[in-house]
Amino acid sequence: MKLQPRLIAVRTPREPRGVVLVLHGGAARREAVAVSPTQLSVLRMVPIARRIARSRDLAVFRLLNSRRGWAQGDTPLADVRWALAQVREQYGELPVVLVGHSLGGRAALLASTERGVVGAVALNAYLLPGDETLDPAGRRLLFVHGTDDRIASLPRAQSTADRLARRTEVEFRVVEGGKHAMLRHGATFDRAAADFAARVLTDDSPAASPAPPDRRGTRRTTR
Repeated sequence: MKLQPRLIAVRTPREPRGVVLVLHGGAARREAVAVSPTQLSVLRMVPIARRIARSRDLAVFRLLNSRRGWAQGDTPLADVRWALAQVREQYGELPVVLVGHSLGGRAALLASTERGVVGAVALNAYLLPGDETLDPAGRRLLFVHGTDDRIASLPRAQSTADRLARRTEVEFRVVEGGKHAMLRHGATFDRAAADFAARVLTDDSPAASPAPPDRRGTRRTTR
């Protein structure tokens, strides 16, 4: 049986101003196994999607990848591209923000150059060497990373953000004590993603003014 990606609608207003796609992560697996809606990597994105959906002007969907995890460094870009095509079919050329955690954070960054995408949020993104060569010019990017993440490297995320900031607008937020699963400080991750998506797509975010750029152009805040 061929494994297929799926979209789960969280909020579908009649006339949205933009669309947010929420992307889950997952541990490495060699075998092809279908994604379950009840697996932890999927469930941890539910509160984030719901927080984003509080903005009545945004359509919000969660993407379930065609298979669990990843193999040999692969990232499910084909699934994200499929989801973007579904969004265009339903909403036309509305702007899209991608929000992903772990492997989904990497997918969000790599897919930020796709047609229609105007921004991406990388939550504790599991990045690989070479990701800093991405050229997302014109897109707005947000990295949110916990200091106690033992799975996805904070220094690698910071280095990647600094390099990408040479080509586009990048914000970097450090969550003190935050771990990879985003459980203990979940509200901080949720709020950061939701406020960024609203700011990029509707310009009416309740978030406070962002920190001023440092000398490399990366806006940094620590919480």
